[in-house]
Amino acid sequence: MSHPSNPFLNLNYEPAIESLADYHDVVTAAEYPMHKLRWRNDDVLPILGLAPSQVSDDDFIEAFGHFRAVRSFLALRYHGYQFGEYNPQLGDGRGFIYGQVRGVDGELYDFGTKGSGRTPYSRTADGRLTLKGGVREIIASEALHRMGVKTSRCFSLVETGEELWRGDEPSPTRSSVMVRFSRSHIRFGTFERLKWIGRTDLTRKLLDHVLQIYYPQFWGKENQDGIFYLELVKRVATLCAQWMAVGFCHAVLNTDNMSITGESFDYGPFAFIPTYDPRFTAAYFDYAGRYSYANQPAACYWNLEKLQDPLGMVVDKNDMQASLLKFKDFYRLAYCEMMLKRLGFRTLSEPETEDLIGATLELLSNVQAIGYNQFFVKLRQSFQPNWREDVRNIFPNPDWEITEEQAPLLEKWRVVYHQLLIRQPIAEMENIAQQLKAANPCIIFLRPKIEEVWERITLDDDWQPLYDAIAQLKE
Repeated sequence: MSHPSNPFLNLNYEPAIESLADYHDVVTAAEYPMHKLRWRNDDVLPILGLAPSQVSDDDFIEAFGHFRAVRSFLALRYHGYQFGEYNPQLGDGRGFIYGQVRGVDGELYDFGTKGSGRTPYSRTADGRLTLKGGVREIIASEALHRMGVKTSRCFSLVETGEELWRGDEPSPTRSSVMVRFSRSHIRFGTFERLKWIGRTDLTRKLLDHVLQIYYPQFWGKENQDGIFYLELVKRVATLCAQWMAVGFCHAVLNTDNMSITGESFDYGPFAFIPTYDPRFTAAYFDYAGRYSYANQPAACYWNLEKLQDPLGMVVDKNDMQASLLKFKDFYRLAYCEMMLKRLGFRTLSEPETEDLIGATLELLSNVQAIGYNQFFVKLRQSFQPNWREDVRNIFPNPDWEITEEQAPLLEKWRVVYHQLLIRQPIAEMENIAQQLKAANPCIIFLRPKIEEVWERITLDDDWQPLYDAIAQLKE
């Protein structure tokens, strides 16, 4: 039974993508034997102008478990390059756009589902999401958000009471439906499909839509299309730099997983790197390491290059290629900025930045006894203003194993860090401590930690460890 007071059903939904034909199919949501709300993202509610106290668990379940319709549910059509091979058999196979709504910031946001049932694009799949897959999506999006990465958020997760069979999880396994809150579900692959079917007119129409809704500052300007592509290159380069700085491996950087707004989304076999290992690969099926940690910038560049094919039907290709050549500079700038924050600094000169990041990566690359993100947590927890007074005060007794051969690398890092501190006024020490705290959450979601959280859910249906871990991110 519908509740007229449900704030989600009374939001002012806009028919933005719905008003465009040929990009989606109207679908219905699956019906489930059970509805248990396992996650609600109260931190996102204020963006919608809602206070958590105004929204009950039943409101979440009615809107995002039973899927009471506010508008038509739209499964988006798209293609994509998957591990370098073009696949025209894609599209939303287990999700749809539930609705689009303006935030209090004036931006348009999507509610997008995952695990909400079969669509015309499901092929042989069941259109469902495992509960573990939903839990992992919560962890990925909340951890990335906390670390300053531009990401979609997991808005709600409802357990649905079905048994699912999967090759990569002990089965039968529990089922769920998730709602993702993001800026847009329009992908690079949304445009690629239009090139495949030869529809220049639809490409123009979709690009105009993207410009008006997501890049309004360029709409109507001379060379609006060229400026848009340059901005997209910058956003994707910045996003990729953020992943690299926080040690995140997305694992499946296919073109259908690249958002036209330059936002990170869709977390399958992701991982945070345990130690600094450029060859680290998160997906067990990525045998060639195409999407390894170190290959992510090249993968993003390749995807942007491939996007030129469909956009080239309406945008000047030479102009786009010239913009793409700026990817490396955008990437480097964003990477240095993010790494400096993690190391406690807001701005340093270029040589200082190079020295500090270089010494840090050299240390972490050679001293595998300290984890990549663990090092930044140790830095946050150990930093003292007296580090400025004497280099010997910096990590005086590191609690990680360091060999005789590795000791000079730690000493080199200490000297570089100490020299930078000396150049800062004493009053700046408190700001450095605060910056370290802001950039480096104390909890690190490596695979063993995620499995530990999941084990409590599996064995005892105990969700508190998950809630506690997410709360710890905010500390």
